[in-house]
Amino acid sequence: MTSLFGRVARGLLAACLLTLLPLSTAVAAQAEGFMGTVDRAMGAVNGVISSVFFYDVAFWSDTITIPFVVIWLVVASTFLTVRMGFINLRAFKHALQVTAGKFTDPNAPGDVSHFQALTTALSATVGLGNIAGVAIAVSTGGPGATFWMICAGLLGMTAKFTECTLGQKYRGTLPDGTVIGGPMLYLSKGLAEMGLAGPGRVLAVVFAVLCIGGSLAGGNAFQVSQSMNALQQTVPALADAPWAYGLLMSVLVGIVIIGGIRRIAAVADKVVPLMAGVYIAGAVTILLMNFTAIPGAFGAIISGAFNADAMYGGFIGVLVIGFQRAAFSNEAGAGSAAIAHSAAKTDFPVREGIVALLEPFVDTVVICTMTALVIVITGAYNNPDYAQFVTTNQGAALTSRAMGEQIAFFPYVLSIAVFLFAFSTMVSWSYYGERCWVWMFGAKASMSYRVLFLIFTFLGSIITATNVLEFGDLMILGLAIPNLAGVYLLHGKVRADLKEYWGKYERGELKTFK
Repeated sequence: MTSLFGRVARGLLAACLLTLLPLSTAVAAQAEGFMGTVDRAMGAVNGVISSVFFYDVAFWSDTITIPFVVIWLVVASTFLTVRMGFINLRAFKHALQVTAGKFTDPNAPGDVSHFQALTTALSATVGLGNIAGVAIAVSTGGPGATFWMICAGLLGMTAKFTECTLGQKYRGTLPDGTVIGGPMLYLSKGLAEMGLAGPGRVLAVVFAVLCIGGSLAGGNAFQVSQSMNALQQTVPALADAPWAYGLLMSVLVGIVIIGGIRRIAAVADKVVPLMAGVYIAGAVTILLMNFTAIPGAFGAIISGAFNADAMYGGFIGVLVIGFQRAAFSNEAGAGSAAIAHSAAKTDFPVREGIVALLEPFVDTVVICTMTALVIVITGAYNNPDYAQFVTTNQGAALTSRAMGEQIAFFPYVLSIAVFLFAFSTMVSWSYYGERCWVWMFGAKASMSYRVLFLIFTFLGSIITATNVLEFGDLMILGLAIPNLAGVYLLHGKVRADLKEYWGKYERGELKTFK
């Protein structure tokens, strides 16, 4: 019955959206006024929220800007890495073993496998932040921003481990039998155990609201905007009908997200390896073509990371840009991935946390670094012909041009990869936002969220990239404030669980299945 309903619902959704495709030119022209109003409104909202989340800690300087939320992330990630005994390095091999299924009990409680949870979370992080965000970071902060992105990725592995372990530890089950977990659960339940029920509830609500906003903007509208900008390089007709691309994405995403986490996971574990493979293959090819230039590129990255004459206040400015773009890309510290990992089948919360630490490594240390090397080697980051892409935050288009210089046909391949990156990120973030929506308003409210999500999918095709990028940054980076506040308070529980689990692992007491 449920399956039949799902098919009917998807059919009706697709039919309703497809009927909007033959919009007349007159209707589209009338919509432009509304589009402009929406865009200006988002810009005004950004100004208000950024004054809080991006409060400049460097009050003593007129040339250096240090957003509070970036310092919050750097300090937390460093602190957790030390407190967990550098588990990001110690557990790397074990993380690969668990992901491969060696320690996976198929009868353990949960909705999806370790691999599916990982790919679902990766599909939300390995997205246009890797293509567009990195290009923007290198263009505005210089090659040195890459160094700090890598550092942020390595430190972020422990932050991701900690929050995803907590997501598993405090997960719950809805009346329909599906699992629900994430910061809204461990902030409310975990802090209540410590006698902080009131503050925990406040932090959980703040997180849920920000996560919903992040799912609609950074995880949805931003993906549509940036992927459309990249596709316009190979399909110029999209420049005249951006709304058509928005409607197409709405249809495709709607068909998937109605199926819930199991369908999202089933799509993610196929799309993520494909899209990552295509993109990495292209990047590796370009790097091999310019093999002799790689040492020089790394030299520029390292020297630029500590260059006192660099843009935006030198060393501090480059560090901030690198960490900010890395945080938007891998979301370590934001707590969003804990929502996906809480659904994994396991009897040990720490085990899923160990799987999760692979995400920042794949996302930032591997894929973001490859993108940055391509941007640096090709010189696209300071090419005056591409200045308009930098000023308008069209990072995906900049990466497309840079790769096209090396492989003439690659922009067409990249267009496919970009589309897959955007699509997979959107379906995963729809799950994150929906879980928070359901936590706040109940399971019956799921469909209303899905409709709202698809409306923002369409809006992503008509809102300017700059405002979308900024709003996405505000929401996703803002998640770190309530999330890490709780993680600081609860990290002792994770450390105790880790000590117990790691002892069993070293003594060979953990059961294997392959």
